[in-house]
Amino acid sequence: MDYVIRPVRAEEWALAKELRLAALQDPVAPVAFLETHEQAVAQPDEFWQDRTARGSETGGDEVRQFIAEAPDGSWAGSITVLVERPDDDLRFGEAAKVHQAHVVGVFLRPEARGSGLAEQLFRAGVEWAWSLGEPRIERVRLYVHESNPRAAAFYRRFGFAPSGETLAVPGDPTARELEYEIVRPV
Repeated sequence: MDYVIRPVRAEEWALAKELRLAALQDPVAPVAFLETHEQAVAQPDEFWQDRTARGSETGGDEVRQFIAEAPDGSWAGSITVLVERPDDDLRFGEAAKVHQAHVVGVFLRPEARGSGLAEQLFRAGVEWAWSLGEPRIERVRLYVHESNPRAAAFYRRFGFAPSGETLAVPGDPTARELEYEIVRPV
């Protein structure tokens, strides 16, 4: 099936909410996301409207959510890319030492997995990060739970490499999140 990879639109908040709730019900959700389905379901519509608006093209250049849209208008997956600057407030992990982007919220519906769609979403996200103006983004990073080898294998195939940095999983200090990165080509 042919998909269109594009940024989410602010008015599509209900579709963004539905996709996120589906992601949080996936069997790997406990090791893939820091939020639970119960937490997300409890959020009011205003939360989803704001979140979707910030990830849209009209929301600025600090966050972009990319979706994979099927010809029938359904969404098969999504990734979100956050811009992190050295002087920003800490979101997750260590404070940024360079201007960087951080991939979060990666999800593909089970029927879309293995189709090449993840590569298309990642390509759109990484290319968007590289396209931003000064100060230029020097690397794109993400975190993967040590118990999520399928995701880690995909990230390596795409071109991410372990940075050597790890951090404790919030709420479970015995588990580790591994940082992977792509350093901007010269």
